[in-house]
Amino acid sequence: MTQITPEDLKAKIGEHLGTSDWVLIDQPMIDAFADVTRDPQFIHIDPVAAAQTPFGGTIAHGFLTLSLLSHMVAASDRPEIAGVKMGVNYGFDKVRFLAPIRSGKRVRGHFLLRDLVEKRPGQWQQCLECTVEIEGEDKPALIADWIGQFFV
Repeated sequence: MTQITPEDLKAKIGEHLGTSDWVLIDQPMIDAFADVTRDPQFIHIDPVAAAQTPFGGTIAHGFLTLSLLSHMVAASDRPEIAGVKMGVNYGFDKVRFLAPIRSGKRVRGHFLLRDLVEKRPGQWQQCLECTVEIEGEDKPALIADWIGQFFV
């Protein structure tokens, strides 16, 4: 993996940083997420009832998709920032769930650097524009402006 300094990364504002590997969203993953979040809505966990909806079957929770961003960015081909001691989530400026992810589909994340600011010496705040693509579909599942901080 390519390493880059925070200062060099700052020069990439507005550029695509990377794309993740494909992630299979299968029913066991959806069921496990429903269990851990205590969100057993039938459109997620009941294939028979969900088949009667416009979705035609079970779909992933929007928050499952959002939570996979951490994995996707880590599994992407983006440059690694040299000397990072830790990173933390700071929040989101925008999150939109644009299309359902049907059980059995694959998704991947695309990451564009919207902003990077040094808040204090060694403390950097970045905003990534995240798009989660559904394999074989025109509309993305999710778009989000994700804010994180990392410390070098």
